[in-house]
Amino acid sequence: MTRLWITRPLPDNVVAAAHACCDEVVVRSETLPLTDAELRAALSDFDIVLPTLGDQFSAAVFADVPNPRCKLLANFGVGYNHIDVAAAQAAGIAVTNTPGAVTDATADIAVMLMLMSARRAGEGERMVRSNNWPGWHPTQMLGLHMSGKRVGIVGMGRIGQAIARRCHFGFGMDVHYVNRSEKVLDFPATRAPDLLALARTVDFVVTAVPGGAQTRHLIGADVLGAMQSHAHLINIARGDVVDEAALIAALKAGQIGGAGLDVYEREPEVPEALRVLDNVTLLPHLGTAALEVRVDMGLMAVRNVAAFCAGEALPNPV
Repeated sequence: MTRLWITRPLPDNVVAAAHACCDEVVVRSETLPLTDAELRAALSDFDIVLPTLGDQFSAAVFADVPNPRCKLLANFGVGYNHIDVAAAQAAGIAVTNTPGAVTDATADIAVMLMLMSARRAGEGERMVRSNNWPGWHPTQMLGLHMSGKRVGIVGMGRIGQAIARRCHFGFGMDVHYVNRSEKVLDFPATRAPDLLALARTVDFVVTAVPGGAQTRHLIGADVLGAMQSHAHLINIARGDVVDEAALIAALKAGQIGGAGLDVYEREPEVPEALRVLDNVTLLPHLGTAALEVRVDMGLMAVRNVAAFCAGEALPNPV
């Protein structure tokens, strides 16, 4: 009998699809990440686990369960830096993710944050809600006009390209990027020699890289110091891609024009030092928060589960 554990509540049709391919499906009602005990129980008590962001399957967790019953972690999400993939594979556990399903929704949020940050939307809404708006006048809340500006994309994968495409075709922006390799694209874009060179010349720096040790604090004091004083930083990648302390210092000093964040270093903790600043827009990790997108993600994860149960090749191995 194949037992599947879904670690967070998911849309009903996703759960129904899971029931169609597994003998037993257990859906955890808790919305917070798995506890240490639950992480270990996941490996010992279930054949397949469908985890998501925050479920920290570290090397230590795998070491504590030397003969796991679990043989597949079908991750709900494209990012999987919360899973030590090498340790999982060494334990005989396959890992899959949900690429593609999240691309457009995440790119939309990036563009929304660019506009909100540049045009001071959060600040303006707070003014209206607090009943402190004195009425329109010609020099009130002047922000940065986004159309025709230069955008720098950090990481030109699926999501980076989707953001760049929106910027170029939607706003007539000049696209620059940094990436490990040159990309063949269906729109004009210039590859910068390095991240600092990119930061010096663009009006927006937008992160679109995977999380993990290689990208931790990729955006630090050096990159923020290289940015132009009117430029905006947008992070829709992972929270620890940005050195949060360095960003707070740069925002406090007016070193950059502003920032738009959908992710944070220690989610759900958002430092008060960020929350009190007017020149930063803060969203609660809304990147894929649309019903149809979350359904698509869930069904993609379940397709990996179904393939595993049928002894077929996994559609989305990592």
